[in-house]
Amino acid sequence: MQFTSEHVALQDSVRQFVANEINPNIDEWEKAGIFPAHELFRKAGDLGFLGISKPEAYGGLDLDFSYTIAYCEAIGSIAAQGVATAINVQTDMATPALARFGSDELRKEFLVPSITGEYVACIGVSETGAGSDVASLKTRARKDGDDYLISGTKMWITNGTQADWICLLANTSEGAPHKNKSLICVPLRQNGKLTPGVSMQKIEKIGMWSSDTAQIFFDDVRVPQRYVIGEEGKGFGYQMLQFQEERLTASTRRLTVLMRVIEETIEYTRNRIAFGKSILDNQVVHFRLAELKTEIELLRSLIYRAADVHMAGGDMTELASMAKLKAGRLCREVTDSCLQYWGGMGFTLENPVSRAYRDLRIVSIGGGADEIMLQIICKHMGILPAPSKCGNSSGEIQR
Repeated sequence: MQFTSEHVALQDSVRQFVANEINPNIDEWEKAGIFPAHELFRKAGDLGFLGISKPEAYGGLDLDFSYTIAYCEAIGSIAAQGVATAINVQTDMATPALARFGSDELRKEFLVPSITGEYVACIGVSETGAGSDVASLKTRARKDGDDYLISGTKMWITNGTQADWICLLANTSEGAPHKNKSLICVPLRQNGKLTPGVSMQKIEKIGMWSSDTAQIFFDDVRVPQRYVIGEEGKGFGYQMLQFQEERLTASTRRLTVLMRVIEETIEYTRNRIAFGKSILDNQVVHFRLAELKTEIELLRSLIYRAADVHMAGGDMTELASMAKLKAGRLCREVTDSCLQYWGGMGFTLENPVSRAYRDLRIVSIGGGADEIMLQIICKHMGILPAPSKCGNSSGEIQR
């Protein structure tokens, strides 16, 4: 995959937007534990940043997936991952299945305002007992006339306290756990108030402080059955496809973050003098930083290869899983190594490396834990043991 002048122009526009509208506010938003999603998303929507690869008929730019990768690299320049993740949820987690499989009516009602930034979206898959094991989720949508009545609880929902709607995965029938689920567009707010039956509570986290993460409760929430995305019962498969773009774009954002951590560490260690020379002049330090940069560039190559496969209509599941696995582990390795070179300052809150250390730990957990990525890779290698009679270790990979 090669970036053209058009890709670079898009990245320059995104970086300018980040520099003007986001990064000057990061410290304030981090302290507040939230950022003004509607205000920021409307500004991003006005510039076309929320619909890079979405259909032009619904307000998107209709660009190929390479532009999404270029965009994600640029959005990685945001100084706090809470805001970057919130945007990624809007563009590459909650809306891909709707854009691809939703009815024309449904896309006009939910996708269009999500691309303009009028609506804030979130994705509802994880539950307290069903994170990586997607097949085990308990949230249920039972039919009542032409409607669904939805009951259950979703956990770790990014954008949860501000979202206008949620792309919800729920059981819509009995039967096999991979064939009884549907993705449903569920309004969380109506006329400025929570939809009847919806309640939520904010979750405090060790990192990504500016991201409003919530637990959302559904108590017989009524929505029309026409709000189902695509065909009823195919939601598990739709979500698996949605996961692939989520994992690759999330990995892409981390390329920029990790390079920034290395660059800031070079600057700090160059100016920090100990025992008569800069910390950077120690071979163990500059050799280690060279190794880490090499690893980041290898991850970039893997991401670009996966994107090429995806754009050619192939299955990038194995490559996207590898990228997600490597990104998570590299986030831990780079931030831990660099924090060490900051000495005592690395253990304080008021520096970018400690923020990255906190924010990036989630990469090995959210969107499919490292262990799930390994299982998916093993499945593609043909070396995954058959499920035991006691149960399935990962509902996600049994498709």
